[in-house]
Amino acid sequence: MTISMYQASVPVFRRGLTQCAAILAKAEAHAAARGFDPAILLASRLAPDMFPLARQVQIATDGARGAAARLAGAELPDPEAEDFAVFNRGVRHAFPAGEESFPQLAARIAAALSYLDGLAPDRIDGAEDRPVAVTMGGRTRHFTGLPFLLHYALPNFHFHIVLAYAILRHSGVDLGKQDYEGPAVYTAG
Repeated sequence: MTISMYQASVPVFRRGLTQCAAILAKAEAHAAARGFDPAILLASRLAPDMFPLARQVQIATDGARGAAARLAGAELPDPEAEDFAVFNRGVRHAFPAGEESFPQLAARIAAALSYLDGLAPDRIDGAEDRPVAVTMGGRTRHFTGLPFLLHYALPNFHFHIVLAYAILRHSGVDLGKQDYEGPAVYTAG
């Protein structure tokens, strides 16, 4: 069996973002059930020098969209377009104003999923050797498709999704491993 670049990217990004949306819905319900402002969770972080929950989700959605766009060879509105950024923006990066509510984060995830759904497999399949450029702060990093996906995009994507999970779990939201993994994709045998 072979796996295509599309199968290794878009469905993986979709699954992670879908699970992230479910985790955020649980967090919003948690805040409502306990009667506290959900903004407290959105601003939560595990350490003083790390990004808060809302920023972790922003980076994951931008990264999934940006990685898939680059693998598809899609023309970006700007090489440094924020909504197509790919992860390493640097500690001193000035982020645009972000979402301030769980419904706004849900809409951001839905927009990223919609973008991913618009990418046909034939636009990404065969991208193993496609040149991929990631520009940040005027500095461009050059990759080819397969190493970009396996060694840069996917690890960074999962890092930010798992941090969102960990921040919420640490904040007392009733989450387990299944919330992160989602439904099983194996076949009964």
